[in-house]
Amino acid sequence: MDIFEKISRNRGSIGQYQELGHGYFAFPKLEGEIAPRMNFRGKEVLAWSFNNYLGLANHPEIRKSDAEYTEKYGLAYPMGARMMSGHTTNHEIFEQKAAKFARKEDAYLLNFGYQGMVSIIDALCDRHDVIVYDSESHACIMDGLRLHMGKRFVYPHNDIESCEKQLQRAAKLTEENKGGILVITEGVFGMAGDLGKLDKIAALKKKYNFRLLVDDAHGFGTMGATGAGTGEHFGVQDDIDVYFATFAKSMAGIGGFVASTKDVINFLRYNLRSQIYAKSLPMAMTLGAIKRLEFIQEHPEQKEKLWTIVRALQKGLREAGLDLGKTESPVTPVYIKSGLAHTTQLLYDLRENYGIFCSVVIYPVVPRDVVMLRLIPTADHTLEDVNYTVNAFKQIKWNIDNNKYPNEIADFNK
Repeated sequence: MDIFEKISRNRGSIGQYQELGHGYFAFPKLEGEIAPRMNFRGKEVLAWSFNNYLGLANHPEIRKSDAEYTEKYGLAYPMGARMMSGHTTNHEIFEQKAAKFARKEDAYLLNFGYQGMVSIIDALCDRHDVIVYDSESHACIMDGLRLHMGKRFVYPHNDIESCEKQLQRAAKLTEENKGGILVITEGVFGMAGDLGKLDKIAALKKKYNFRLLVDDAHGFGTMGATGAGTGEHFGVQDDIDVYFATFAKSMAGIGGFVASTKDVINFLRYNLRSQIYAKSLPMAMTLGAIKRLEFIQEHPEQKEKLWTIVRALQKGLREAGLDLGKTESPVTPVYIKSGLAHTTQLLYDLRENYGIFCSVVIYPVVPRDVVMLRLIPTADHTLEDVNYTVNAFKQIKWNIDNNKYPNEIADFNK
C-alpha cells in the first residue's frame, strides 16, 4: 500500500476529528496580547487555556527584559549545538541558579522540554535496565519509552500497590540482567491536575533499589513553599534523583532543564542526543530564563495570586455541582457526561454566547461518553473573572441536565 493512501484511510486517534471543526475545535486562533481576555474569531473571550500560571507571558518587567536581550543579541547567537559552538557563560549561570533552586548539585539547560525528556530516558537507560512508569505519563515520556530497548513495566495511574508489584518484577529481572531500575512519574499530571504520589514512591526506596525521575512541568513554579515544585510540596525533593522542568508553563518561555548530581549531569551533557545534535537555546531566551527564574524567587506574590484564583474557581465550580475529579493543582478539569454532538453544542454555547474560551478534551484522552473542559487559572485572572465563569458553567450544566442542547453537530461556521 502507498503511504499516502494509508494516510487517507486512517487520520489517527485525534486526526479523525479534523473535519469536524478545524479552526474552532482544533487549531483555534486566539489573537492579541496574552491575557485573560483575548480575541477569538473577531470576538473578545475570557481565556482559560494558557499555562501562563504566574502571569509572566505579558508581565511588563519580563517583556522589557526580553526586548532588551533580543535587541542586543538577536535570536541567532550562539550558533551551533552546546558541545560544538553554542555554549556560553550565561548558559552556565542559568544552570547554577536552577540547580540551587531545585536543590540539586547541578543542572543542564535544554533547548526544548519535550525532546529533552525523550533524550533523558534514552540516555539514562540501556537494554539491561528496567523502567517502571505511571500509565498516564505525558507523551514526551511515552516517546522516550519507545526508544528504550529494555523492559518496561507500567502501573495504573497513581496505584502505589501496583507500582510496588512492578518494582518486584523489575528487581528480579535486573538481578538477572545486572541492570538498574528507573521509576518515572509526574509531579502534576497536566490533564487531570492530580499529583503524582511522590511521597509514597519515595518511601518505596527503603525496600527497593531504584532511581526516581520526575517530570514536574506543571509543578515547577506553582507547587511547594518557594515554587520549587511538587517534590518540595511533599517534602521529598531530596529523594528525586533526576528532576525535570520546562519553561513552557510558569516560566512562559521555551526550553527546560534537568537537575541531578554533578556526575549524572556531566553524563547527560555528553549523551543527550536532542542537545548534541541540535542548536542551543538562543542567548535572548537563555537570559530570559535567568530573568524569569530570578523573578519567581523575588516575587512570591505571583504564586499567591495564582492560588487565590485557583481556590476561588475550584470552590465555586464544586459548589455548583460540577465534577473536578481529583485535582490538587491549578489545573482545573471539568468532567461532563456528554456525547460528541452535545459536546460541540455546549462548546459553541460557551464560546459564542458566554464568551468563555477553555480547552476541550474528548476521546481517546477521556472515555467516549465524557468531555473534559480544562481551565487553567493564572495570576492575571481576577475574582470577577472567576464569578462570571462559575455562573456560566452553572447554566451550561443546567442546559446539559435538562437536555437543552440539540443532538447534532454544531455548525462552527455559521
